[in-house]
Amino acid sequence: MQSPKEAIRVLVVDDHPLLRDGIAATLAAQPDITIVGEAADGREAVQLFRSLQPDVTLMDLQMPKVDGVEAIVAIREEFPSARIAILTTYRRDIRALHAIKAGAYGYLLKSTLRKELLDAIRAIAAGRRYIPAEIAAELADRLSQESLTPREVQVLQCVAMGKPNKQIAAELMISEDTIKGHLRSIMEKMGASNRTHAVTMGIQRGIITV
Repeated sequence: MQSPKEAIRVLVVDDHPLLRDGIAATLAAQPDITIVGEAADGREAVQLFRSLQPDVTLMDLQMPKVDGVEAIVAIREEFPSARIAILTTYRRDIRALHAIKAGAYGYLLKSTLRKELLDAIRAIAAGRRYIPAEIAAELADRLSQESLTPREVQVLQCVAMGKPNKQIAAELMISEDTIKGHLRSIMEKMGASNRTHAVTMGIQRGIITV
């Protein structure tokens, strides 16, 4: 998107001002990279991308109003060549998988930004994907695993709301034994030790919300 002599124009999207400030501080000393805009949620990100059309966008996944995956989908629909790297706190965030499927070019854990940020921006600006080898292997494993069915997600969401099996069964109009079967399947697929662990993992991975 840019000529070799021009600085790489970066849009930073994250709802935490301290993280945006940290990224800005890291990039301030780089003559070949400049921040052209900052957004605090996905809706603002889409609007700013439309007006700025940056070379690289750093996109947080978990944000209010419109999350990172929704923003990536919206931006890529309008700008198919958009180069976006996702920022995530959780290594096994299911939203990261959705973002890669939606066309994200890069994957950055917030805990490794100080070490990998500059290399990632330069690689993505040059049209290359930036996904660390260990993360790429995990994503490949996740793609090969069977995901939760819509009904299982529904059951897990009910459990997260503190509802007992009997109430969930009544609301979904199925038997308690069926609920128990769904829970066994959920825990097996997620590698969870119990229903509370499954709920915690579901929230962290963006499968359910609270």
